[in-house]
Amino acid sequence: MHDVIVAFRQFRKSPGFAITVVLTIALGIGANTAIFTLVHAVLLKSLPVADPKTLFRVGDLDDCCVNGGFINENGDFDLFSYDLYKRFQETTPEFEEMAAMQAGNETVSLRRGSEPARPQRQEFVSGNYFKTFGVGPFIGRVFTDADDNAGAAPVAVLSYQAWQSDYGSDPKVVGGSFFIQGQPVTIVGVAPPGFYGDRIRSNPPALWVPLSVEPFINGKKTILHVADSNWLYVLGRVKPGVSVTALQGKMSGSLRDWLTTRPMYTRNGASTLIPKQHVVIVPGGAGIQNLQLETGKGLKLLMAISALVLLVACANVANLLLARSATRRAETSVRMALGAARSRLIRQMLTESVLLACMGGFAGLAVAYAGTRMILALAFPNSPHLPIQASPSLGVLGFAFLLSLATGVVFGVVPAWITSHSDPAEALRGVNRSTRDRASLPQRALIVFQAALSVVLLVGAGLLTRSLQNIEHQNFGLQTENRYVLHLDPAAAGYTEDTLPAFYRTLEDQFGSLPGVKSVGLALYSTLEGNNWGEGVFIDGRPAPAPTDNNNSSWDRVSSHFFETMGQPVMRGRGFTDQDTATSQPVAVVNQAFVKKFFPKEDPIGRRFGIMDQKYASAFAIVGIMADAKYTNPREEVRPMYFRPLNQKLAGLTEANAIMAEGRGLYINSVTLHFDRPQQNLDAVVRRTLANINPNLTVEDLQSLDYQVADNFTQERLIARLTVLFGVLALVLASVGLYGITSYQVARRTSEIGLRMALGADRGNVVRMVMRGAILQAALGLAIGVPVAMLATRYMRDQLYSVHSYDPASLVIAVVVLGASAAIAGFIPARRAANIEPMTALRTE
Repeated sequence: MHDVIVAFRQFRKSPGFAITVVLTIALGIGANTAIFTLVHAVLLKSLPVADPKTLFRVGDLDDCCVNGGFINENGDFDLFSYDLYKRFQETTPEFEEMAAMQAGNETVSLRRGSEPARPQRQEFVSGNYFKTFGVGPFIGRVFTDADDNAGAAPVAVLSYQAWQSDYGSDPKVVGGSFFIQGQPVTIVGVAPPGFYGDRIRSNPPALWVPLSVEPFINGKKTILHVADSNWLYVLGRVKPGVSVTALQGKMSGSLRDWLTTRPMYTRNGASTLIPKQHVVIVPGGAGIQNLQLETGKGLKLLMAISALVLLVACANVANLLLARSATRRAETSVRMALGAARSRLIRQMLTESVLLACMGGFAGLAVAYAGTRMILALAFPNSPHLPIQASPSLGVLGFAFLLSLATGVVFGVVPAWITSHSDPAEALRGVNRSTRDRASLPQRALIVFQAALSVVLLVGAGLLTRSLQNIEHQNFGLQTENRYVLHLDPAAAGYTEDTLPAFYRTLEDQFGSLPGVKSVGLALYSTLEGNNWGEGVFIDGRPAPAPTDNNNSSWDRVSSHFFETMGQPVMRGRGFTDQDTATSQPVAVVNQAFVKKFFPKEDPIGRRFGIMDQKYASAFAIVGIMADAKYTNPREEVRPMYFRPLNQKLAGLTEANAIMAEGRGLYINSVTLHFDRPQQNLDAVVRRTLANINPNLTVEDLQSLDYQVADNFTQERLIARLTVLFGVLALVLASVGLYGITSYQVARRTSEIGLRMALGADRGNVVRMVMRGAILQAALGLAIGVPVAMLATRYMRDQLYSVHSYDPASLVIAVVVLGASAAIAGFIPARRAANIEPMTALRTE
């Protein structure tokens, strides 16, 4: 306690020093704590459920959302059909409970009584979903197995967040009559606060619905009993004492046995792939870890970068302590001369360091809270129900406390050791008359260390910034200016396959007549919205592809003016016209990548191809070739893609999976509007237009196409901005440290400088002498930092787009910026030294 009292007394003597140290530490610890808050919430935290350690997921990848056929080339199955899930459930008694949940997270129209409908996120789940997680209701009840039986009354459970924000915590919601996609459903309960489902996602479900209700809601588009459509994740609670390895082998065998009974997995020689099909069982306490797989590398990179910032901050504080210990050398020498033990002095100085670190850590929590809120706003825009909180949890508070203690020891031990080993007799001669300075070399070494780390951070910031510029300004193959994308759901408004053609014509006419609209494009899905439909392609006149052949292609269904609206040019042949109707010859338009893959040495115009199976190989005639454009992943090369007219349906299908997919593909989800100028208040115009067409139509989403495209790069933008921020922070700390040590050295050499000037040295010589030392330290930092940066950036290659990890431009910019900062930091004290009056300096001692 005495050491603590003495430490606070010292802080009162030097408040400027204490404040500077606390702020420096607060920035370093705050940055680390902010990133760790995200790491803890996304990568380390379990679901808020009972005994998460006993939960295991059957599957380890993030495939989504509907897949027909084999899932992955290596045989890894992580998506399952309802029939396959039921087989697992019946043949695997090693699970106490095994639940299934929809892989995708679809938006549906939810209406309460006669109130206007609103879009809500929905998830189909098995009847034992809540029982598997050990989660009970907040009010009402949750599902039972009986709710998931065929013929059971349609029910749903509302999330606590939706109940609170959308329905004002009205208890009458339970038992109330609601309509999902126009079908009556009873809300039987509200989930407890904090429960957000089986995975972390930016927009958690607002309601959960039993799987058995899916045919009732989706009608002809039902997928529940389509045995070859894989669309469910499986997660369960394993009984005590069960070997997960043995269970994995058993379920893999059950999977292979089931596949051999399905024609889709055995035709055209596909049965040869069945032996390598398997499942991987992984811990499921954190749920379905799709977000973790998507963001894990980026978060770990940010954690490493923030750790470098903390090291720079520690080095800066250590330098401040070394400089301060030099000013207290006489005091320390007197105490040692009077018999104070070195261990006693080291303990006192470490106490001061740890106290400063703890105060900095406390202030860093405020920095972390503000930083976390900023990061969440950048990473997850328009996500009001995001299950990640900016306020620190107990785990985060423990991390900040331990980090503060470690920081205090790290930056305090070297100054304490050096000061305690000073020679009392030498120190008592006078500060500026000592024959040597033990602190000088460590101070310079710390500056070199800071400079080296700053180079690493600046090079990383440069690479990530260039990568972001490359990916944002690449050639997407289409135009985004003055284009706006409306997402809607025709099925929710009651439209059927028979009424869709007239509805689509009305959409084009109504929106096309709005002032300033140049063209209107309708599509199954719009470009770069995070959606992708794909099928295997079978070429007429060729043998069926072998099971190992890659015959996959993305596809989209679009209106006749869609390509015009998107600014995607026709390279050969034609696009679609109003004559491409449900009764005309089925046609398709393909992109250049499709031609390169399937017709590399042939003219594709007039050639025929089909999908689903070789017997449909003559289904479509190719009438045009479009320029390549990116519709799915902007980080990849353009995928082969074919387009189909809006109302043409493939006839003669016999397989349940093919019939289901073809029926679902008739329903568009997007309308793209091309205006002649930027629009203001477009939302009200769009809602009014939809209400004129059908009052049951709701706006699921309305954004500019520029925003939709940019939304693909949220993670890259966040990482680049934070890396630049951390790099600038490290550069400022290093520059301040260099300025401080140079000023300290100038102050110590005041008499020497005065003597030099008295003997004839001019001001230029003094400036060069001081600058030489500052530049030398920066140069040593560059000599160490550049090779380290080139080595470190090799580990972030998968975060870069169209830029090498050894990019010369980024290296040159980092060197120039650090060199300029070092020159400025050294020139200010050098100029001050040059202005010293010789006689004044000689009288200082």
